[in-house]
Amino acid sequence: MTDEKTTTHNGAEEAAPGPAATAAATEPATAGRGERVVAIIPARGGSKGVPRKNLRRVGGLPLVVRAIRAARAAGIPLIVVSTDDDEIATVSAAAGARVVRRPAELSGDTASSESAILHALDALDAAGEGVDVVAFLQATSPFLPSDALAAAVARVCADEADSVFAAHETYGFLWERAVDATAVAVNHDAAHRPRRQDRAPHHLETGAFYVFRAAAFRRSRHRFFGRIAIAEVPEWTAIEIDDEHQLRVAQALAAVHDVPEPIDVRAVVTDFDGVHTDDTAIIDAEGGERVRVSREDGMGVAILRRAGVPLLILSTEVNPVVRARADKLRVPVLHGIDDKEQALREWAAGEGIPLADIAYLGNDVNDLPAMRIVGWPVAVANAHPEVRSAARVVLSRTGGNGAVRELVERVLSR
Repeated sequence: MTDEKTTTHNGAEEAAPGPAATAAATEPATAGRGERVVAIIPARGGSKGVPRKNLRRVGGLPLVVRAIRAARAAGIPLIVVSTDDDEIATVSAAAGARVVRRPAELSGDTASSESAILHALDALDAAGEGVDVVAFLQATSPFLPSDALAAAVARVCADEADSVFAAHETYGFLWERAVDATAVAVNHDAAHRPRRQDRAPHHLETGAFYVFRAAAFRRSRHRFFGRIAIAEVPEWTAIEIDDEHQLRVAQALAAVHDVPEPIDVRAVVTDFDGVHTDDTAIIDAEGGERVRVSREDGMGVAILRRAGVPLLILSTEVNPVVRARADKLRVPVLHGIDDKEQALREWAAGEGIPLADIAYLGNDVNDLPAMRIVGWPVAVANAHPEVRSAARVVLSRTGGNGAVRELVERVLSR
């Protein structure tokens, strides 16, 4: 539960270069009795447990972008990312957040999230934008429940509480180690073990979000004050990323819990083997290679082409079968490519298409560099685990068995 240390968990991520409060096009949120609400996401560039943590991807999106989206889904139009990092700043601004560049003295391992929030509030004040209510979000909690966040904001704006925090119900028996290493019961009598249904639950703070009055926060310089209330959230949302194992767990959960979105892109790029094929090959006596492809995929490519959406096949293979299939589909192909990332960058620049507006469909680890630079990294259902973890979308169909057609339909459904 750390990143911005001393009193709290790590903060959210991403920001854009610029002066203390680089403007985005949104107006401050208002709620309840005309309260001015702002979401603040602290996001340092440094992290020891998970390097560049706030930019690591879950569900194909950087953690900081997930936090920005959660705030927007909760109806908070003014979203501020506090950062010392140029890349986080750029990513955050692209996602629609306003960036506050924090000084070095507030960016080290011992800097508290409270100090970053106070600095961001000062920057907003200097810009003539006073704030009544703060929603403090942490990007290292990738499953921020927007409905619970919106309800917490409403409670503070309605003067039902001064400070509200996310927590989940738990019936766990807690223990601590004493100085002599013996175990001591914390929240129960070890000699009396009532059934779950016979005892009241406790609530465990998740670190996902805190909502509080700005003026009282300035006075107390802490997030808990006055009438403190709990915003109950589902237990599965409580994962907080402080190490690589937790990151992998979050990536696996994203494939289960993230709501499917229309894939809104201007171009589609695909690998060949394991995407257009089922990743098997038949070798004849003369060394010729045959592969299995799907007519359904072929129809999907034809539909995409008629819709005017560019498609490129990008393959490391140097094999006549790749060119033959591309010619059959009437789509361009770059094959024999060792550096897919660079080839994709050059192709996108030549077509005048931003990388953020491209879907890349892959299946194996050599696709990862290209997947990491596009807005929509997509994996076939039977892709390598690392590829599925890096994907924003994991398709339901496997390579060579309709995966390309499924992607085409998701792209055109927008």
